[in-house]
Amino acid sequence: MSKLFFDYKGILLPCMGCNAEDIAFAENEFQVRDDDIFNITYPKSGTTWMTDILSLIKKNGDPTWNKTVPNWDRVPWIENHVHKAQVSEEQPRLIASHLPRHLFVKSFDGSKAKVIYTVRNPKDVAVSLYYFAKMTSFYEDPEGFDEFVKDFITGDIPFGSWFDHVKGWLEMLGKDNFMVQTYEDLHKDPRGRVLKICKFLGKELDDKAVDSVVENTSFQFMKENQMSNYSLVPSNYMDQEKSPFMRKGTTGDWKNHFTIALNEYFDKIYKDKMQGFCMKFPWDENL
Repeated sequence: MSKLFFDYKGILLPCMGCNAEDIAFAENEFQVRDDDIFNITYPKSGTTWMTDILSLIKKNGDPTWNKTVPNWDRVPWIENHVHKAQVSEEQPRLIASHLPRHLFVKSFDGSKAKVIYTVRNPKDVAVSLYYFAKMTSFYEDPEGFDEFVKDFITGDIPFGSWFDHVKGWLEMLGKDNFMVQTYEDLHKDPRGRVLKICKFLGKELDDKAVDSVVENTSFQFMKENQMSNYSLVPSNYMDQEKSPFMRKGTTGDWKNHFTIALNEYFDKIYKDKMQGFCMKFPWDENL
């Protein structure tokens, strides 16, 4: 196992972002409130996008907060070692996490707190993670794309298997306080999805406010916004000269990276692991 990671109950986690004590605190001691809103994702599945959407919805479309406060302060990470001080008392609290369901905050169970779970085509996730790993010191620099995809499939990377993460969280499907959101649907119809998110949160915004949410969470706007693009992070943590954090923001980029053989290999494993799963995703149509 890499010195960059530690094992917590069978899941690899990045040493630079947290430690076992932090995760144990988040899992066992953090007290959820009924009006908390959690932005949950597997890494590189639209976390930053949803962070900015939720920030704007909370502020009724006013972009000031998004333009003046870094996203990690607006929506802090429950697993990060500074979360105890960073989680705002301003209600509702917005909190992000990559933790799999079985390691998540125990006090969440039985609460009315809401979760928005964003899921993305795993092939695009693998591509995005590959470039992220090359530019950040949180991960080891991958030797090659094919090898990285195979580690992605086995879950031998931080936060474990995409398949286990998705299946674990989607066990909550049908619960009133759980909403699943695909990156692809958000990309296809951002305004329609923002309206659905508002409805789920019980938040009414007028047309002007909704337009502001959509406009200020476009890829180009976020790419140029220092509070969203992680350019404030020192280069020894994220070297954006190697690859920008906000790289493309598209769907289907996997087609530019997967060989025919790798794609067939991935599809075979995907079909096996997701056989009989309770939900069909946009990308399932091509399998």
